[in-house]
Amino acid sequence: MKPTSAITAGHAVLETVIGFMGIAWSEKGLIRLCLPERSREAIERRLFRHAGVSTSTDQPQWVVELIASIKAYAAGEDVDFSGVPVDLDGVDDFRLAIYDAARKLRFGETTTYGELAKRAGHAGLPRETGAALGANPVPLVIPCHRILAAGGKIGGFSAPGGSATKEKMLAMEGVRVGPPPAAQASFGF
Repeated sequence: MKPTSAITAGHAVLETVIGFMGIAWSEKGLIRLCLPERSREAIERRLFRHAGVSTSTDQPQWVVELIASIKAYAAGEDVDFSGVPVDLDGVDDFRLAIYDAARKLRFGETTTYGELAKRAGHAGLPRETGAALGANPVPLVIPCHRILAAGGKIGGFSAPGGSATKEKMLAMEGVRVGPPPAAQASFGF
């Protein structure tokens, strides 16, 4: 008989300083992370659009720690999510390689789609890399916001708010994207 405290899967909606976020997990690890929305209901709708999201809200210890880390990140702290277990069952080998390479990027570190493809062993496939990142089920833990288009341009972002959300997340990490401010704008008068 299994102990009643065994937790196999669940979900949580958390309120952070940047909005409501959601996570879902299986017995193997994180399966879904939803970036900020304005309401708890919007996050729940997004979470439950995906198969395999459990209605349970019981949290194993690693999830309690992950929630605290997400809240700390949202508050501007340097957080390392590389140790978070992720369940990527059903994801093809190309995407797994891209996600693994992206997970090696640290807080405030960026690269381009082309360079990430190369690091993942798939040089010459920047568009395919962008498509793989657009399908990322656990943004932030697999930090797809840290991947830029060629020439340091922001590139796309499939989360709510699109590229503006990506730019805000990068700014939280101290990364400025885009042209430098005009000389006159750099003074306070």
